Amino acid sequence: MNDFTTWPPLFVVDVEGNGANPPDLVEVAALPIRDGQPDSTTAGHWLIQPPNPVTPFAARVHGLTTQQLADHPRWETVAPQVHGLLSEAWICAHNAHVDYRVLSRHLPDWRPAGVIDTLRLARATYPDGPRHTLDALITHTGIDLTHAPAQRHRATYDAYATAHLLLTMATHYDDWDALRATAVPPGLPGDRQPTEDAPGLW
Repeated sequence: MNDFTTWPPLFVVDVEGNGANPPDLVEVAALPIRDGQPDSTTAGHWLIQPPNPVTPFAARVHGLTTQQLADHPRWETVAPQVHGLLSEAWICAHNAHVDYRVLSRHLPDWRPAGVIDTLRLARATYPDGPRHTLDALITHTGIDLTHAPAQRHRATYDAYATAHLLLTMATHYDDWDALRATAVPPGLPGDRQPTEDAPGLW
């Protein structure tokens, strides 16, 4: 059983974009894990007016349109709040490369302590399970999302679902170090993959 009291500060994050390439952020959620539970009372959530319109495809996915976001602040107003909340904590996301890459591009001076990827963790935890999409894993694990905010593909819902998925999978690992060794993608912050020894004197 994983001892959650030994975990470092960690936020489960999810971002939604406007469909551009690279995307402009339209929504960010950051849900802290405290004592083995998601703490919605200190979570961060921001809706952002993008500099470029939301594409029809993106709007169909998350339901946020350019018109709905017109009265919300621009990223430059929101960025210090996001940076201040995440600080140097760990982050977790499903298919974390995507969220980490987008956040890093928008917060060039920010670097988390480490990155946990629940997609990578799920492939190791449930190797014979169904597809490892977030929807498939929600069904496979039977996690209770009755009290999830908003709806699927909104940042708050997806962060909430990912947090519960992480905590469910964590029970399969003895401790934080075992989970970390499995869940951090190579090359991302927190990776402990061995590197080649520096050349010696001889």
